[in-house]
Amino acid sequence: MVSISEKLKDMINSELNTAMARHTKGGKQAQVIAVCSQKGGVGKTTTAVNLGYALSYFHKKKVLIIDLDPQGHIEKSMSAIIQEGVDYSPLSSILLAKRGDILDGIVKTKFDKLDITPGDKALYETEGVLSSKIGREFILTHALAMARTHYDVIVMDCPPNLGNLTINALCAATHVLIPCEMSVLAFEGVSDLLETVEMIGERLNPNLKVLGVLFTRVDRRNLTMNQLVEESMRKQFKGGIFKSRIMVNTDLNKAQLEGVPVQEFDGNCSGAANYKNLSDEMVKALKAMGE
Repeated sequence: MVSISEKLKDMINSELNTAMARHTKGGKQAQVIAVCSQKGGVGKTTTAVNLGYALSYFHKKKVLIIDLDPQGHIEKSMSAIIQEGVDYSPLSSILLAKRGDILDGIVKTKFDKLDITPGDKALYETEGVLSSKIGREFILTHALAMARTHYDVIVMDCPPNLGNLTINALCAATHVLIPCEMSVLAFEGVSDLLETVEMIGERLNPNLKVLGVLFTRVDRRNLTMNQLVEESMRKQFKGGIFKSRIMVNTDLNKAQLEGVPVQEFDGNCSGAANYKNLSDEMVKALKAMGE
């Protein structure tokens, strides 16, 4: 006679096998990069889009860009290169499902090595709902498990706050990239974020590493302020500051309006060169870390 516990075990195993059967495991193990900032308007989405493109185009990496920000700016910034009329599961439903899988929420772009998850305004509500979930910090980690075997790099554009979605991203990430404007307020935001990253590294994700602070929207005319912020950052944060800088460049904004990465808009502009340099530096940094 079969016991109730055995029946339950069979039901659970059957459900797990059905979930796993949706997708075949790949042979990769992606580096997962969380692009984080507590302050909006520092080029966080611009960096996620153009870095992801540069890694796929120049370094032949298979890249997935995940839009965790409810504002959905990733999709808007890439609207001209994503496939239309494709069925996919919104990220909010994946995160709230029992066994959600990011691979169900992917939309391909016209580039073979670059995919995205589209914007989802329902993530505003998801932020609060996650608070009631058991193991809420690791929901995204589990949802990414299969996707990590299909990509070389996964870039996550996080909300400009330290809510549940950002905490989930930091728990799922292998590395953090922190965009920072050359301003005093932005510097203070980076200091607070670094404290959070350190705490998560100690308590929740011991594999988390700070890949670097990236200075964005750098205006060469503000020499004194630029030097002051950089010196303060180097004292506060030993190393880990990218040599690459993202200079003020109107072509970056124009490319966003056109819905394409800046390299596709004007490959000869300074913004395109800046993100190409950043991708080169990041690949070298990951190799130096043995990854």
